[in-house]
Amino acid sequence: MPKNSTATLTKEIVARETPQEFASNENFADMLEESLHGSKKEGEVVTGHIIAIEGDVAIIDIGMKTEGKVPLREFSFGGKNELKVGDEVEVFLDRTENRYGEAILSREKALREESWVKFEKAFEAAQHVEGIIFGRVKGGFTVDLNGAVAFLPGSQVDVRPVKDITPLMNIQQPFAILKMDRKRGNIVVSRRAILEESRQDARNELLAQVEEGQILDGVVKNITDYGAFIDLGSADGLLHVTDISWKRISHPSEVLKVGQHVKVKVIKHNKETGRLSLGMKQLEESPWAGIELKYPVGGKFKGGITNITDYGAFVELEAGIEGLVHVSEMSWTKKNNPGKIVSTGQEVQITVLDIDPEKHRISLSMKQCQDNPWAAYADKHNPGSVIEAEVKNVTDFGLFVGLGEGIDGLVHISDLSWKQAPEEAVKQYKKGDKIKAMMLSVDPEKERISLGIKQLEHDPFDQVVKPLKKGAVATFQVIASSDEGIEVQVADGVSAFIKRNELSKDRVEQRPERFAVGDRVDAKVISVDKATRKISLSIKALEAEEQKKAIAEYGSADSGASLGDILGVALSKPSKAKEKPAAKKAKKAE
Repeated sequence: MPKNSTATLTKEIVARETPQEFASNENFADMLEESLHGSKKEGEVVTGHIIAIEGDVAIIDIGMKTEGKVPLREFSFGGKNELKVGDEVEVFLDRTENRYGEAILSREKALREESWVKFEKAFEAAQHVEGIIFGRVKGGFTVDLNGAVAFLPGSQVDVRPVKDITPLMNIQQPFAILKMDRKRGNIVVSRRAILEESRQDARNELLAQVEEGQILDGVVKNITDYGAFIDLGSADGLLHVTDISWKRISHPSEVLKVGQHVKVKVIKHNKETGRLSLGMKQLEESPWAGIELKYPVGGKFKGGITNITDYGAFVELEAGIEGLVHVSEMSWTKKNNPGKIVSTGQEVQITVLDIDPEKHRISLSMKQCQDNPWAAYADKHNPGSVIEAEVKNVTDFGLFVGLGEGIDGLVHISDLSWKQAPEEAVKQYKKGDKIKAMMLSVDPEKERISLGIKQLEHDPFDQVVKPLKKGAVATFQVIASSDEGIEVQVADGVSAFIKRNELSKDRVEQRPERFAVGDRVDAKVISVDKATRKISLSIKALEAEEQKKAIAEYGSADSGASLGDILGVALSKPSKAKEKPAAKKAKKAE
C-alpha cells in the first residue's frame, strides 16, 4: 500500500478510536502525521541536501520519509551553477507525495518565493534590484531577477530608442520595479528609470555650470516642425528652426537628422525652468554684418524667389540674406495675387527700399525697376481730354474702364449722368461696352485715374441757375412728396426740395400731404448752391413777403385794422401785376 494511503488510514483510525479526553491542544492525528513526514508543509521553502545526481535531475533529501527530484536546469536558471552531491539547497515543497510516493520539489519556485519577499520590500521602498536581460518576447525582453522572471518593455530599455540591445544582454545591471502582481506572478521592470535618475543628477550638475554663449557638443535627439531637441549628454536643449542656419529653412529635417552629432551655442539659459535655447548659425559669422554698405538703399540687384505668400514674395540676395517684396511693390498694375506674378525659383530684378540690420529685414521692390505706366499716361493725357475705352467691370460705385498697359480708370456713378439718379444711370452699362469719357484727373502716386461721362454734355443746372436768382419767385410742379417735404421740378433734370417747415407760414398747414404730384405751387428761391447743385425753395417765405407788402400798402400796425381786414382789402383790389396792357394804356390816355 502506498505511503500516502497509510497516512490517510492512520488519521481515520486515530480520529475514530482516540478518547475525547486524551486529546490536548495538539491534534493527535497531526502529531502522528508529523512523526511520519516531519514538520515540512506544502507551499513552503525547505532546506535539503543533494544525495545524488542522476542524468539531468538532482535527488534531494528534505528530511522526510521520501526524497524529491529537481531538474538540473532549474539550478542554472539565468546563469551557470555547478552542483555536486552533498550541496545544501533550498527548494519549494509543492506536494509532500505524488502517486509514486515522491515529494514534488522546485528550485525555481523556491527562488521565486524568496525573491518576491525581497522584491516587495524593494518596490515599497523604491529601491533598485539587480537582474540580467536574457531573452526577447513580444513587446520587450525577459529579465532574470535572481530566479524570478520579470518583463522589461521595449520603451523602458533606454532614454532614447536602442536599435541593437545585444550589448546589454547577459550582464548584471540595476532595474527599477514599476509594477508587481504576486497572484499572477507578474513583475514589470525598467532600466530607463535608473538611467533617468542618474541623468537627472548629471543634468542638475550640467545646468549649474552652463553659461550663455558656451559652445557644447550634442546629438540630435528628436526633430519637430519648429526645431530639434539636442541631447547634451545629461540635459536636452531646443534648437529652434530659425537658429539652425542663416539661410531660410522650411523644416529642420532639411539640415538635420536624428543621431547626428552637432556643435551648438547656448543662446539663452532660463535658470528657473532649466530650459536651454541653442543655436547653430550663431557659430558662423552673420551675413548681415555690413549689409547696408553691400546693399545700399536705391541700389538695383538680382535675386531668386524663395517663398511666396499672400502678402508678397521673399527674394534671396545671397545665402542667408532674404528680403520681402510686398505685393504692392511687385507690379504697377497687378495687385491681388503674388502667385500669378512670380514663381518659386524665378530670378527677378529688385531695388532696395529700406534696410533694418538689427531686425534682419530688407524691403524690396520689383516695380521700381520698371517704368511707371501711370506717370507715362499722365504725361500723354491732360485733364479735359476725351478718350474711347472698353468697360472692364461694373460695380455699385461705378465703371472700371481699360486704358491700356494694364491701367484702369474709374467713372464714378456720380459722373455718369446729369439727369438720372446715379443708381439708375449705372444700370445702363455692362462689361464690354465701348464708351467715351472725359479725363477728369490723373494721380500717378496714388495710381488713380478719374473719368466722367456726363462731363461730355453741358450741365443743365448752369442754364437753370442763370435766371433763377436768390429771392426770385416762380411756379413749380410737384413731382414727389414725403414726410420731410415735397420735391418740385425746376427744369428738365433739375429739381428742388421744399422742407416741411417751409410749406406754409401757418404751422397747421405745414402738411406735405396737402400737395399731390402734378400740383403747381408758387415758391421763393432761398438759395442756389452750384457746388452741391442744390436749390432751396420756400412757400413760407413767399407768404411772409406777400403779407409784408399787404401791410405796407393797405395799412399799418398803428391803424387799428386787423391783419385779416388788411389782407381782405388787398385781395379785393385788382393786382397791378394782373392788369392787362390795354387797361394801362387807357388810364394813361385819361
